[in-house]
Amino acid sequence: MEKHQIIIFDGVCNFCNGAVNFIIKRDTQAVFKFAPMQSEIAQQLMAKHGIQGLSEDSFILFKSGQCFVRTNAALEITQHLGGLWFLLKVFKFVPPVIRDYFYRLLARNRYRLFGRQNQCMIPTQEVRDRFLI
Repeated sequence: MEKHQIIIFDGVCNFCNGAVNFIIKRDTQAVFKFAPMQSEIAQQLMAKHGIQGLSEDSFILFKSGQCFVRTNAALEITQHLGGLWFLLKVFKFVPPVIRDYFYRLLARNRYRLFGRQNQCMIPTQEVRDRFLI
């Protein structure tokens, strides 16, 4: 499991599910595996890495034994996507406290803006092997 980069996301959030689908479409090397935060495996990974006190609005990336959260995770992910998404690394020059302020603002309102599901997304057969559930 650790050989892959693992993304933990809010499985009932429509915006988060859209982000996962966006990543899958552009992750041509299948670098990323996914686990909804509500799953037991995500909870085990977070406990293993000592991740505590994060709310369900946190987007987490486990990569090479490191943990990236919120905008740091998003910017790290863009480095592995096809196309020009790697150019977003310029935002690493913006202090995380500023980036994460806007992240939290969106996260706080994500259900109201984008809606939510009653249960975690069920991956299609084509991408099922990319999910750790």
